[in-house]
Amino acid sequence: MTDSLEVKSELYDEDGFCNRSSPHRSNTIFFLQFFQICENLDFSIKTDDDEDVIVPRKKYQTIEIECSPSTSLSLVGLQLWRGAFVLADFILSNHVDFTGKTVLEVGSGVGFTSIVASMFAKEVICTDIEEEGVLDMIKRNIKRNENIIKADVSVLPLDFYSDHYSEELTNKLKNVDIILAADVIYDNDLTEAFIKTLIKLLNTPKNKKFYIALEKRYVFTLDDMDTVAPCYEHFLSIFLKASRRSPMCAWKVKEMNIDFEQRFKYERSKHLVMWEIIT
Repeated sequence: MTDSLEVKSELYDEDGFCNRSSPHRSNTIFFLQFFQICENLDFSIKTDDDEDVIVPRKKYQTIEIECSPSTSLSLVGLQLWRGAFVLADFILSNHVDFTGKTVLEVGSGVGFTSIVASMFAKEVICTDIEEEGVLDMIKRNIKRNENIIKADVSVLPLDFYSDHYSEELTNKLKNVDIILAADVIYDNDLTEAFIKTLIKLLNTPKNKKFYIALEKRYVFTLDDMDTVAPCYEHFLSIFLKASRRSPMCAWKVKEMNIDFEQRFKYERSKHLVMWEIIT
């Protein structure tokens, strides 16, 4: 994996993706709008004084996220990616399943998905590598969104290449109900380390659910003489191979439909995928 390559998320070039503030600490702050969840829907027809039908308007909330405009390949987690938006939409569409739960996100990046989960969960554990200010950025983003956060949120280091977890994280893992990950595959070695870590986490006592959202990134290769998605194909190969072995063979593994409501503004491309594991 080379650090000489500068990488920029495609999201930043989308029309109307979000509003930008002035740069902060050489980063950018985005204001990400999503329409609110209506718990008590009123389907009655209402009219104004002129007896014109009142059309209900969607009410929006905003999440404020600091992120990097571009990074080296090893620090792409400091940017926003589409997989995180798919996972955020999934949480909002299935918020009842997250209510009162303990949620662990691995490879949290800027903490966006964890912040969405923290609107409903009892506790959220954000984890990522303890390098280049990654955890500090997550903490700043959590601070920015305290007005919508309901869960107890902690930010802790977790490195896919390390088998050692802090005592605090080890204790918290005992209570985890749901594990989340979004766009964590961009290098084959990292993918293999991620799957090894995932199996270890899912194999700890207490049944869990795991959700991962990814975007297939296609490139043309001379070896294949075709457009392929090598990072995703490597992930899928390792993932499915692991699903045929113990302990994963005893778990329910399936690819999910991404047909739930889109609440955030982004391009939901056909190359986005989600997988679920239930232990």
